[in-house]
Amino acid sequence: MKNWRNTLAIILVIIFGSALFYVGTDGFRAFTAESARTYELLKDKPVFPDVTLQDSQERTYSFDEFAEGKFVFLTFMYTSCTTVCPQLEMNMADVYEAIPKKYIGKDILFLSISFDPERDNPETLAKYQTYFGSDGETWRMARINDKKELDSLLKRLGVIVIPDGNGNFTHNTAFYLIGKQGHLMEILDYTKIEDAADTVIAMLGNETGG
Repeated sequence: MKNWRNTLAIILVIIFGSALFYVGTDGFRAFTAESARTYELLKDKPVFPDVTLQDSQERTYSFDEFAEGKFVFLTFMYTSCTTVCPQLEMNMADVYEAIPKKYIGKDILFLSISFDPERDNPETLAKYQTYFGSDGETWRMARINDKKELDSLLKRLGVIVIPDGNGNFTHNTAFYLIGKQGHLMEILDYTKIEDAADTVIAMLGNETGG
């Protein structure tokens, strides 16, 4: 009888603890701060603020002018990064190549935004884009010179950027998909290239009827 009571007590503790964990993690979806942030962002689907971009060809325009009612596949990076950013942009290039050409430029554009505008001037961005096959048109690399606009954008999309004081940054990394109405639609794992491409292609097919 005593063993049975002990077993029952353990079962109740597990059930109660699991219930608390379920509630506290939004149904097991928020295991970490990053996953919690992603979950909240996808639930809220924030609108992309109308920041002013300056691209590798020294053109200046608003995000709304750039997007023109298209999907935008987006990354955040800085060109001096020697760790994750090169891999991020290489993977972005793979996604770009996987998207059927009939959609590129017509229904979707690609954009890499530097969060290091002081060093990533148009000349630097123009050189950097050649490493990844960015054509400067359907896939552009740009900076946001206005610090308030840049900070607002990073905050809106949950992008964490922490300078280390030596010219480098600690930052989270992902693919972002902005919808035709300017809302955040997806945050995708940048290491899962096929999954990201499949998600984008499916969304494009649904929006365009194939």
